[in-house]
Amino acid sequence: MADCQIGAAPQSALITYALGSCIGLTLYDPVVALGGLLHFMLPDSTLDPARARDNPWMFADTGIPLLLDKLCAKGAAKRRLVAYAVGAAQILDSEGIFEIGKRNYLATRRLLWKHGLLLAGEAVGGVDYRTVTLEIGTGRLLLQEAGRHRELAPAGQKKGGPPWPTAF
Repeated sequence: MADCQIGAAPQSALITYALGSCIGLTLYDPVVALGGLLHFMLPDSTLDPARARDNPWMFADTGIPLLLDKLCAKGAAKRRLVAYAVGAAQILDSEGIFEIGKRNYLATRRLLWKHGLLLAGEAVGGVDYRTVTLEIGTGRLLLQEAGRHRELAPAGQKKGGPPWPTAF
């Protein structure tokens, strides 16, 4: 939680567990087989600037730009990045008073759009915890939710196609 990692080793995977209202954002460049996974908790660092300074990965508005910077510094091209969002569930807020998951999701989309990126796929909302795995060598995104395991594929992907959009 409130962490970020990048990976370039083809045999490696990045995993984050038990995403509730948090977002697990993966960014992957299929040309250089480089990926990153950010697990942030809150949408806006202005809620607690001191915590944002101590751990910028805790917030969407500080963590997402830093993840982009880290990936681009290692050779990723922003225009090739494939983005997925997982999480944003309504956990421990049955009345929907705080709507942290929804606010996290909206912040993710807004920040990605600001950087010229759209989500290729998502598994968001609901009331279940999710675990997500990004395989670095293949770019596959594996999802565990409600006791089920599946691969999260880009919207509109043809069966048997690569796990990323083919137009760059």
